[in-house]
Amino acid sequence: QMRVVESGGGSVESGGSLRLSCAVSGYILCSYGMSWYRQTPGTQRELVSSVAADGTITYIDSVRGRFTASRDIAKKTFDLQMNDLKPEDTARYFCKTDPTATCRVDMWGQGTQVTVSS
Repeated sequence: QMRVVESGGGSVESGGSLRLSCAVSGYILCSYGMSWYRQTPGTQRELVSSVAADGTITYIDSVRGRFTASRDIAKKTFDLQMNDLKPEDTARYFCKTDPTATCRVDMWGQGTQVTVSS
């Protein structure tokens, strides 16, 4: 059975760093993308970073230059290194697999909380 599991959240002070990890379990033969989203109470989930099936990584403007995403195809992981964290980065971070035209894997993890204090 396929699962998506996030880890690495926690509480840090402004300017600190955290590394989130997303691991996919299960037997998958096709190529898919992955994404990190975040959500605060009462708001919609916001896309933070994505890696396409071809390896292209994108970021939203507010985290570019501070966050670095990396994917390990063999380990089926998609990590998010977050540096120079700000209070506005506080959110629950979710990882998901992104389906493609030839790979219909579309699953969310349960999320991991990141709290940044000023």
